[in-house]
Amino acid sequence: MNTHPDRIFFNEVATRDGFQIEPDFIATDSKVALVDALSDCGYAKIEVTSFTSPKAIPMLRDAEEVMGRIRRQPGVEYSVLVPNLRGAERALEARADELNLVMSMSETHNLANLRMPMARSFAALSEVIARVAGQTPVNVSLSCSFGCPMEGEVALSTVLAWARRFADLGVRGITVCDTTGMAHPAQVSRMVEALQQDFAALQLTMHFHNTRGMGLANLLAAVQGGITRFDGSLGGLGGCPYAPGASGNISSEDAVHMLQAMGYDTGISLEKLLAVARQMPHIVGHEVPGQVAKAGRITDLHPAPEFVQALRQQFA
Repeated sequence: MNTHPDRIFFNEVATRDGFQIEPDFIATDSKVALVDALSDCGYAKIEVTSFTSPKAIPMLRDAEEVMGRIRRQPGVEYSVLVPNLRGAERALEARADELNLVMSMSETHNLANLRMPMARSFAALSEVIARVAGQTPVNVSLSCSFGCPMEGEVALSTVLAWARRFADLGVRGITVCDTTGMAHPAQVSRMVEALQQDFAALQLTMHFHNTRGMGLANLLAAVQGGITRFDGSLGGLGGCPYAPGASGNISSEDAVHMLQAMGYDTGISLEKLLAVARQMPHIVGHEVPGQVAKAGRITDLHPAPEFVQALRQQFA
């Protein structure tokens, strides 16, 4: 077991996964400013937006403009989600550094979320992979890899079989997603062990939600199992419309704070990240779940109450 990798790499997904289900449209200027601020924090990747139909996800209808206006930082990859060939063409025109494709590991969830069976999703995504081969790296996100709120637990063998099919098409990376927050640490440990045995040559990323309060515990289980790449969402934004009562993704700043406190190198400036995280409630117009931005880092100390000094003298 690799308990202390040299480096953990984070992918920020708030501007796509977080913003897509916000009730109010986030101004384009705010999105661009947020991506630019995140670019200065030390992320490996930022999933900027989604080239889906504006009718399907009106919150991200400004995808081209956002991609055209962001200030690209050397060393940061700017990823976008694409659902089909049309989205891929738009993403290529927008000079995306990576295309992220999505399908579910649950037939019911795939029908609910993508409006088609898994076999048809795979055929459509295969076309995208063939279209961009040799031009732009592709990552495939496997939704509901641990459980589906309509079908229950998803078999590990199912996830590995679909991951193999995509790996055989030449994708660069696979993201294993706990879309509805149903994973637990023992399950995560089994998953990451199997993934690394079968797909060590791929970029393996884990994507956790905190729906049942186990997000950081699951992340830690994956880190201790040797995984070095993770998605996170600033402030803990996000969720899934097909997970009743679901809260969002793991909070990026909470995850980075925990790992840095434990001695891991994340490459991220926590000071800069917290400054950006504290702007999130103003950007989205409501409170966000992230904890460290509210409570401060464990190293942020506070002055003792004035009466403590008198007590010191009294008991000296």
